[in-house]
Amino acid sequence: MKNYLLKSTTAILLLCTVTLSAQDFQGKAIYFSKTTLDIDLSGSGMPADRIKMVKERMKNNLERTYEFTFDKTASIYKQEEQLQQAGGPGGGRGGMRMMMFGGGASGDYYKNIQTKKSTKENEFSGKNFLVKDDLVAYDWKMEQETKMIGNYLCFKATTTIERQAKPEIKFGRRSPEEREAEEKKAKELENVMEVIIVTAWYTMDIPVSNGPGDYWGLPGLILEIDAGDTKILCTKIVMNPKEKATISEPSKGKVVTQAEYDKIVKEKTEEMRERFQNERQKSGGGGHMRVRG
Repeated sequence: MKNYLLKSTTAILLLCTVTLSAQDFQGKAIYFSKTTLDIDLSGSGMPADRIKMVKERMKNNLERTYEFTFDKTASIYKQEEQLQQAGGPGGGRGGMRMMMFGGGASGDYYKNIQTKKSTKENEFSGKNFLVKDDLVAYDWKMEQETKMIGNYLCFKATTTIERQAKPEIKFGRRSPEEREAEEKKAKELENVMEVIIVTAWYTMDIPVSNGPGDYWGLPGLILEIDAGDTKILCTKIVMNPKEKATISEPSKGKVVTQAEYDKIVKEKTEEMRERFQNERQKSGGGGHMRVRG
């Protein structure tokens, strides 16, 4: 009887130790995300200094740094705050108009790989939304290649995703006929999907089935993603920091699914675009830029 009690007590203590260890486990990773767009501005009629300014503003919009805090089951992925220059995108009059939207999050992006659920904080058109949905189930193919990322041995995996085809980006003045043709083509592409090959590099040195953005589902932390025109690279990892962060699901905002949120954004963006076009026609024209991501 004593031996039975001793074995039972030992098993319970061991279970408690393992559970506590899992609860204490936490890490923080910094990711740099870059999206590349091929745009020829040589025929825009702009002076060289103006082209240089436009390209710099595009770079600021398409290169971002994210902080990823994770434990064994949950994570928070959020963009690091950046100072916005006066007159830049979204600030001041006469700046380049850039509308970036898609499946990402403007606030905390919470993932739980145990429940396979996600919650994204998004602010759009002055309203706060909580986009709740199931995690994307990726069909990963394990490859034979390996490489080092920092001090971590990483393994290659690939999968494919579908996304809406992107319209050609135009900059500068166009005739009404050219603008009408662009709008027609953009409308046609709204129902066209393109297949993108996604390459991931993950390390089993950090046995967490998670990664940046929507990505997860491999037997180790994903340190690099190459998905078409977007690349995400981990630049720093801190394991078990002294000061633990709180990883909790966001709770403020109107709850919608991803499909519902995409519909809201699409309708509001169409409304904004029509209003802008009407204002431009009244004022005598002027070029603008639209980037759909």
